[in-house]
Amino acid sequence: MSKNINREITQLKPDDSFFIIKKIKNEFDFPVHFHPEFELNFIRNGKGIRRIVGNSMQEMDNMELTLIGSNLEHGWETYHCENNEINEITILFHEWLFNDKLFRLKTFKPIKNLLDKAKEGINFSKETALKLIPKLEAFSNNNKISDFAELLSILEELALAEDFKLLSDNDHEGGKYENSKKLKKVNDFVHKNYYNKISLTEISNLVNMSKSSFNRFIKDRTGKTFINYTNDVRLIYASKFLIDSDLTISEISYKCGYNNIANFNRVFKKSKNQTPSEYRNTFKNIKHFTQDLQVHGNN
Repeated sequence: MSKNINREITQLKPDDSFFIIKKIKNEFDFPVHFHPEFELNFIRNGKGIRRIVGNSMQEMDNMELTLIGSNLEHGWETYHCENNEINEITILFHEWLFNDKLFRLKTFKPIKNLLDKAKEGINFSKETALKLIPKLEAFSNNNKISDFAELLSILEELALAEDFKLLSDNDHEGGKYENSKKLKKVNDFVHKNYYNKISLTEISNLVNMSKSSFNRFIKDRTGKTFINYTNDVRLIYASKFLIDSDLTISEISYKCGYNNIANFNRVFKKSKNQTPSEYRNTFKNIKHFTQDLQVHGNN
């Protein structure tokens, strides 16, 4: 997508720590975009709005809280939302606000992990959003030390939240498995060989395990069977080819390790709730910037 989407120049000034936007609106009309700043976005009364983050596209419920990482493509569209009083609160803060030395401190490790996850976009639970509403509504653009402390408090709460989901698929997820050498080895191998047939014997031998032990291992660590795990990796690449290339559906199917296009269509639709053709057409219809740079106050 990034080849068709351009950078937004936000209202966050270089000498400010953050910038907050609070609006009541009846529609989302700004196209998919990206910017180097992190973005925390809260929406209420937004049932039916479509959220696009990376290669993820979902229709949202009445309320949501989402953290977008630096330079990650994102946008919201009115889509099926009929509410004329959509409440939106957006906090933007610099990607360099927290430096490496600060992140080496144990105190800031949870926030570091949070911002690392935000590279894929994080959607938090309704319960987390409800808990943070008072802080978000009270937050101001004064940029005082007390306001910065409040931003840290919000990020800490988000970092400690256990109910969340990552939105966009990365090309490679090895960083998630830094505490499991075997799982990282499996992950690396599947990402490098997703277009080939990978047998259970081959992958079990890779980590010196029996097939039955490996089946238990992958299920315990990922919650998925090896077949489902491999399919998820293949669909990461299939999604990107559908968005960023002119390859036919059949070509993408074979390129991603599916020798049967009917099976590819079935697996893709089960995962994305759309056929590959529908998925491609939906992204083609998303509005994009028509200028390289544009200053605005919406998102």
